[in-house]
Amino acid sequence: MAPHSLRRSLLPAAAVVFVAATAAEACPTCSQALAHSQGGDLVAGYFWSIVFMMSMPFLIVSALGLYFYLQVRKARAAQASAQAAVVAPAVSTARGETEPAEELVEV
Repeated sequence: MAPHSLRRSLLPAAAVVFVAATAAEACPTCSQALAHSQGGDLVAGYFWSIVFMMSMPFLIVSALGLYFYLQVRKARAAQASAQAAVVAPAVSTARGETEPAEELVEV
């Protein structure tokens, strides 16, 4: 898509969005609640909804990060134990012994 044709399609769309945004009103439920109450409960409701909406992306990203961190840690531990199991018999067979290599440490 050429830049000129992209500009032709985005400018009218942006104009419609800006015009519609100025004419938009609050949802009917909120405007009805505001008209029939003092607004204290409505303000508290807005506060908590904003707190939850703002915290959700951080909680989701943190939970995914924790999950992947634990998976990598688990995989590294499994890889280390598998590598240790392969190295120990190889050391003892190279020496011609049947005992595990850990017991052959001399001081």
